Amino acid sequence: MIRSAISTDLPALQQIEIAAGEPFRDIGMGAIADDPPPTLDELNDFLAAEHIWVQTDANDVPVAYALVEIVDGGAHIEQVSVHPDHARQGLGAQLIDAVTEWAADHHHDLVTLTTFVDVPWNAPYYERLGFVRLAENRLSPGLIRIRMVEQSSGLDAWPRVTMSRPARGHVSATGHVSAAQKYSVQGLAVHTPERTNSSSTAVGPSRSTPSDVTHSSL
Repeated sequence: MIRSAISTDLPALQQIEIAAGEPFRDIGMGAIADDPPPTLDELNDFLAAEHIWVQTDANDVPVAYALVEIVDGGAHIEQVSVHPDHARQGLGAQLIDAVTEWAADHHHDLVTLTTFVDVPWNAPYYERLGFVRLAENRLSPGLIRIRMVEQSSGLDAWPRVTMSRPARGHVSATGHVSAAQKYSVQGLAVHTPERTNSSSTAVGPSRSTPSDVTHSSL
């Protein structure tokens, strides 16, 4: 089940993040695997903004989560993480669809993230979910800011890219058309706190690891 996070979920999200980073070690990206999870203070900032979604098991225990911030009127996925024990079940894709539906309902026209280009479960995975790569000269000021923070924190030791997909009229992983079709788009420039770790889908998924594999963009 996908639901909004509550305060007692937050320690479990840290454990998901740690476990989800381990696959990076196997592809020579140990620095990403060693990146610490978001602090409870950082997670509480997203919780206060109501920008954390969790996917739970039959016992209502979180096994995956997504963090979102609003950047230049769009919904930016700061992180998507799935515990490896629950990988390859489509949980990440479902979370991203839930975020997309929320973005549409709140009149945000785009869903964006940043991720690693050459990691199989990063950019290629998101392309399968309908995301497209954005050229550097097409980035909004907020996305440029995110990329600059990523570069300064060393994430660009491996090629990274910014990606987006529309919130309005998006066809989900299950083949359903987003309810966003019913809404007009309005630009809202509200910013929620971001973090600057090397995880993905962030500062905007800093570790963007795909949901279906481990964790993402973020």
